[in-house]
Amino acid sequence: MTRFLAVAIALTLAWIGGAPAQDYPSRTITMVVPFPAGGATTLLARILAEQMKTELGQTVIVENVGGAGGSIGVARVAHATPDGYTLVFGNWGAMSAPARSIQSITISSRISSRWRGSPIRRSGS
Repeated sequence: MTRFLAVAIALTLAWIGGAPAQDYPSRTITMVVPFPAGGATTLLARILAEQMKTELGQTVIVENVGGAGGSIGVARVAHATPDGYTLVFGNWGAMSAPARSIQSITISSRISSRWRGSPIRRSGS
């Protein structure tokens, strides 16, 4: 009886169908390359972006965000809205950075008050 009920539910759900999918992409896609421009990774990303533009019918922007061995670019994508419009294109080394180091990389004006146990003195303070 349980097997019959499971099959009946599965067939009913298949017959009803799911919610209609939204059109993707409906706006520009940004592909972040976590390295400076001009390298092999950038070249491959631009080739892929052209193919994506042809297949998806939407503009794909390749943006180079270099620094910290690729961690800054990867962190930028990790902190982006998870809607599928910001992608990262890189190599294994840049994307295998520990999650803790990605979380600690933020671009802000805060400066640590201590460096190796000694206070940092700012001019005028």
